Amino acid sequence: MDKNQIKKRIATLRHELEEHNYRYYVLNAPVISDFDFDMRMRELMQLEAENPEFSDSNSPTQRVGSDINREFVQVAHKYPMLSLSNSYSEGEVADFDQRIRKLTSTPFEYVCELKYDGTSISLTYEQGRLVRAVTRGDGEKGDDVTENIKTIRSIPLVLRGNNYPPEFEIRGEILLPFSVFEEINQQREKNGEALFANPRNAAAGTLKLQNSSIVASRKLDAYFYFLLGDNLPYDTHYDNLQKAREWGFKISEHMQKCTKLEEVFVFLKKWDIDRKNLPVATDGVVLKVNSLPLQQELGFTAKSPRWAIAYKFKAERVVTRLISIDYQVGRTGAVTPVANLEPVQLAGTTVKRASLHNSDIIQGLDLHNNDMLYVEKGGEIIPKIIGVDFSQRQSDATKVTFIPECPECKTPLVRSEGEAAYYCPNDTGCPPQIKGRIEHFISRKAMNIDGLGEETVDLLFDQRLIHDAADLYKLEKEQLVPLERMGEKSAERILKSLDDSKNVPFERVLFALGIRFVGETVAKKLASAMGSIDAIREASYETLISIGEIGDKIANSILEYFNNPAHIEIIEHLRSQGIQFESVKISSESQSDKLKGLSIIISGTFAKHSRDELKALIEKHGGKNVSSISKNTSYLLAGENIGPSKMQKVVDLNIPILSEDEFLKLIGE
Repeated sequence: MDKNQIKKRIATLRHELEEHNYRYYVLNAPVISDFDFDMRMRELMQLEAENPEFSDSNSPTQRVGSDINREFVQVAHKYPMLSLSNSYSEGEVADFDQRIRKLTSTPFEYVCELKYDGTSISLTYEQGRLVRAVTRGDGEKGDDVTENIKTIRSIPLVLRGNNYPPEFEIRGEILLPFSVFEEINQQREKNGEALFANPRNAAAGTLKLQNSSIVASRKLDAYFYFLLGDNLPYDTHYDNLQKAREWGFKISEHMQKCTKLEEVFVFLKKWDIDRKNLPVATDGVVLKVNSLPLQQELGFTAKSPRWAIAYKFKAERVVTRLISIDYQVGRTGAVTPVANLEPVQLAGTTVKRASLHNSDIIQGLDLHNNDMLYVEKGGEIIPKIIGVDFSQRQSDATKVTFIPECPECKTPLVRSEGEAAYYCPNDTGCPPQIKGRIEHFISRKAMNIDGLGEETVDLLFDQRLIHDAADLYKLEKEQLVPLERMGEKSAERILKSLDDSKNVPFERVLFALGIRFVGETVAKKLASAMGSIDAIREASYETLISIGEIGDKIANSILEYFNNPAHIEIIEHLRSQGIQFESVKISSESQSDKLKGLSIIISGTFAKHSRDELKALIEKHGGKNVSSISKNTSYLLAGENIGPSKMQKVVDLNIPILSEDEFLKLIGE
């Protein structure tokens, strides 16, 4: 084929594959076999690889994801993602109805729709193409997860038809179907991995993975429930969603318009029962005023719209037998009892385990072996034991008592005054604690070691290649390459990331050490006040509690940590490898006014510095960090993966753009 024929063939394959995606994942009505679909996909992938000039970020081939890890960029929502007020009874729904009728004399109808229990997402489309996907975040801004969203096959990358607005947002819920959730947990159980607690948490966690190829393997789904924009087809919520269905979005078929409260109550009662037959999790019903002009008239409170409310279903309760109790040891040494239950269906999933949290819960329940337990799902998510059916207790049942020793290393457990949990104090010799501390050390907000994760840490520990965080810096390529699922490139990436981490600032190193109660904020305060690890080690109790946000509990934890010779040994080993254990002091000679009077916004991901480090450099040279773009912004310091709307705003306001290298040259570094 010549280039023109190749271009046409690629376009044909893309159209066919998206059509089959839509039929399979949205309509649930496939017309070709999986094999035929895979053959077309393979042909398209080969043609695109051989002809990169015809690449397209919204090609169906992008749905398989990439194994490149990407840092998420924070993006401001054009329209805030507010939460809904909750109601739990028909009386509260009637009160909501009366509030609206007091605010308007205009006749109106409600749209009742199922409240899907997943993780919220907002998608932006421009000229019929997906350009951005952002999580709810704090409602004002969220993470850009566009690459992960592209792997969800029920979400259109390119819209069907041509009668859509030039730009709009659509909001919905990312979900993990019950069947997929159970498949994943079965596989994790076989692999000896921790099980996901519920579909909602699994979906949320999956969406925030930095490797989109893993996201693609999780088979997420999505339902959409709200359209926003300036040129919507209709002035009613219901009709806009029906139109969105025509564009290729998965819209619930169970929406219903209601003109009377009695109709609303019938809908609530029906779905309190029928929801158990749905393939995905729901935890209630949402009522919305259908008219968009009336929605605008009713407006918002500080936290939620006045024209909508969520009705939450009562938690489903079942009875099942206690088989046994496992005791799990966490990173900090806290020992958590987990009840093993006779498998039972609850709110759409099979429940086999439930946390008992601590010994006080066990005592409060008066738990005996083989008891019949009442189990609910808190918020339809996490299985929770709420009581015992004493009428079914066996006469010879023995009382459950909390274990006296660590289940992993047999060290006697301790319980500090005023705390609910028992702890294993053997933090340098207890395997789950050691591995947990290493996993914390390499995490993104700590040392951010690329290529390492829970499974790799387990493997390295089991092979006796590491016993603490300092051992990571002694690893050699020859040790890593032969390991399962490793290879030369993965080993090189890990070693490079370990070398790069030697530039991580002291405050993050301090957080990475995993001192109990020393989180990100406390680590920053401590590093700023004391300046070095040696100063913290030598600090008295009085000195520590004089620092903001450090009280008795944190101060004693810090003193206890540095009184352990094993901890000091790890720190010295890390220091010998070049890890930063001192704050970089900005001397008056190193400060400058090269950026004086300049307001700079940072966006994207960068190769040489973290965003925090770049912000520090801006302040060091007299500049001001700003969080939003305006006509007063002096520069955009731009990395990779900047949202198109932010870039367009910069162009519209004629704001100069600096690359990382240009910025460093500007300040002379």
